[in-house]
Order: sequence, then structure tokens, then C-alpha cells
Amino acid sequence: MKNMGGMMKQLRDMQKELVKAQKELSKQTVTAEAADGAISVTVTGDQKITDLTIKPAYLSTTATDKMEKDLKEVFNRALEDSRKMAQDRLGPLSQGLNL
Repeated sequence: MKNMGGMMKQLRDMQKELVKAQKELSKQTVTAEAADGAISVTVTGDQKITDLTIKPAYLSTTATDKMEKDLKEVFNRALEDSRKMAQDRLGPLSQGLNL
């Protein structure tokens, strides 16, 4: 039973750290660009888009199908970078658990 109490404390401590890390991630951002910087997207560590910039010249000179491709590319890159940032921050929290 003594081990059970230690394990429960360890789980509570890990939960507190997890909540803290999630709050921190909601404030951290990554930015991705496409089309030679004509499009940029900023995403938080909890995967919320906080900024999208498209240069006017890009809008007036780019075909719709190219624009769609570039937008998918920049959003996917920003989301992937955000997921990696979250994994880098949250991954170590589960290491070293003696479950």
C-alpha cells in the first residue's frame, strides 16, 4: 500500500506539471511561411491560429489553385511545428514515471 500512495502522489504531481505546461504552450507560438514569405501563419502550442498574413501583391497575381496549394502548405507546416513544440514540452513529463 505504501507504493500506491507514492504512485498517487507522483500522478498528482505529473498532472499539475501537465496543466502548467499546457498553459505555457497556449502562450508560445510558431510561425510558418510559404510563397517566398507572401503568406505567413502563426499558431500557438495548443493549435490555435493567432495570425494570418497574406501580402496584397500575392492576392492580385496568384491563380486560385496555386493559392490553395500554398495555403494548405503553410497551415500544415505551422500545425506540424506546433505539434512538435507541444511534444517537445509534454513528452518529458511522462518519462521517468515508475508505473
